[in-house]
Amino acid sequence: MRSVVFEYSDIFISDISTENILNKLFCTFTSPSAVDETISTISSKYSILFNKIFVLQSPDSDELVCTYNIDTGNVSSQPLPNTILLHRKKESNTLYTINALNTLIKSLNGGVLDTQYRINWYDYKNCILLTTGEDLRRLDTKINKVVNL
Repeated sequence: MRSVVFEYSDIFISDISTENILNKLFCTFTSPSAVDETISTISSKYSILFNKIFVLQSPDSDELVCTYNIDTGNVSSQPLPNTILLHRKKESNTLYTINALNTLIKSLNGGVLDTQYRINWYDYKNCILLTTGEDLRRLDTKINKVVNL
């Protein structure tokens, strides 16, 4: 595996007001050596919905990705570092940020952002779509482990 340092230009949790993120999917990036500590911190800091944390890995990175749904009604402190808000297309298991979705639509639609544009989500199966600056970044993923809390 080659190491890739993620540079996030997507919306970080700290950029979003708490009242707008009730029951949302969060994603925390971590190293393999720190994953157990990260999981422990996530589970102690947040009330995790469904009592599961999914740890994903990518052949393009040495970093791991912890995804989890939180009950934001119980969040009263600063969010974890390296954490972003994601959305999920269940049919294809595609995770994405709104910025990445907009960038994807523009790249598929001749530079035009059309919110009615229909994406073939199966072209993006089992991946995370992020942005780095104005560029779309696709991070193919597979489950490393599922942590039952």
